Amino acid sequence: MPGNPRYQPKSLIPYFGYDYLAGFQIEVEWALLKSLADIKAIPSKDVFLLDGKLKHCLLNEITTTLQDKREREVTKHDIRALVQLMQELMPEPLRKWVHYSATSYDIIENARIIAYKRAFRVVTLPTLVDLIENLSKKTEEFMSVVQIGRTHGQHALPITVGFWLATLLNRFIDSAEELKEVESKLVGKFSGAVGAYNAQVALGLDERSQELFDITFEELVLSKLDLKPSRISTQILPPNPLTRFLHEHILLSSSLAQLSRDSRHLQRTEIKEVAESFGSAQVGSSTMAHKRNPIAFENTEGLFVIVSAEYQKVLSCLISEHQRDLVGSSVMREFPTIVIMAQSQIDRISKVISKITIDQRSLKRNFDQSRELIMAEPLYLILQLCGYKGDAHELVNHTLVPNVQTLGRSLIEELVKLSLKDQDIKEVISQIPKEMFDLLQNPYKYTGKSEIKAMEVVKRANDFVKRNKST
Repeated sequence: MPGNPRYQPKSLIPYFGYDYLAGFQIEVEWALLKSLADIKAIPSKDVFLLDGKLKHCLLNEITTTLQDKREREVTKHDIRALVQLMQELMPEPLRKWVHYSATSYDIIENARIIAYKRAFRVVTLPTLVDLIENLSKKTEEFMSVVQIGRTHGQHALPITVGFWLATLLNRFIDSAEELKEVESKLVGKFSGAVGAYNAQVALGLDERSQELFDITFEELVLSKLDLKPSRISTQILPPNPLTRFLHEHILLSSSLAQLSRDSRHLQRTEIKEVAESFGSAQVGSSTMAHKRNPIAFENTEGLFVIVSAEYQKVLSCLISEHQRDLVGSSVMREFPTIVIMAQSQIDRISKVISKITIDQRSLKRNFDQSRELIMAEPLYLILQLCGYKGDAHELVNHTLVPNVQTLGRSLIEELVKLSLKDQDIKEVISQIPKEMFDLLQNPYKYTGKSEIKAMEVVKRANDFVKRNKST
């Protein structure tokens, strides 16, 4: 498969493995033969030869290796090489019908799209559904566990672990939903050398198809491949549908990388809120026996660098010269790298997500480092609400916070102390409702809608899994 063999899931070999590529092209040629039989272009006395045994023979005997060898040694053309190999295995009456009315990219484009669609439906979507299900369970498990929220690498406001996980879970669901949508819009084409159906019209193939089945010949061929036709094409497909499909893999890859970055930072020695599962025989370092490296998270984030860089190749193929040239032909062979590496990310995260552990002692230790300061936001807002006439933000930021940092008391304690010298502040304090005053003394309760929003995402995840889980 394209890309580094170290990061190639075996599950995708049947779709993007080198010697499997010819098989998809044979499927397209077979759909053409069956369509020619349907419209009675192939004589009825020969149609019986198009049986399952012959198709099985073609798919099992012809590999991409053989096709490339014939191309190098004889034809100097990949599809003509395939046509010759097929003809050599077929009964004589059928040989002339192989590739009849087709152009090379009628075969190549459809074969490519079939591979992408099947890989998504059989491998990517089911594993993504499983990942969403497992992450949803983790989100619900830690729904109420308080964690210090962070911005700019600094302690900010309280959230819950479930809320943090839900922000990532929601991105995964978005990607899964969008991938389904763009996959459904991947189209094929069977419109000839310039996309204008010249041979099909001249040979009467399109007319026969419409008379017999009330659909075009292109639609007849593509229906056998579970594809719909592009509204219009040149010799090649319009690039936008596949570009969107691959772009959604980029967004999925970035979400997996974000989970990985968050997790490996939270796994730092000085933070230690998250732990990645570690096998009994696993080694974290070749020399430091105490190390527990976040290898799955590191690799997953690193793969996003590869995936995003590979997308530049896709962008480079958005244009072609005079409706079609071969500049992008070699480049497009690399496109599956995006799907392959994204799948590798899914597989890596899936192996650790259900075993990820949360260290609640570290959560409390880290939270308590800032517990006396993190109520600065509600304090200045409550002061404003209760009638403080000065700049409440200034008071908290430049008077109360420095005192807390120096003396170690809480913000509310500093405010009460200050009120002994300031009658206006004393009056404001008297106006603070009891429930707000109690909140200011208990930062663990200042989590806003963390649990509610996390539960909303969990419900969304469960609904998605229910709709898409394989039975």
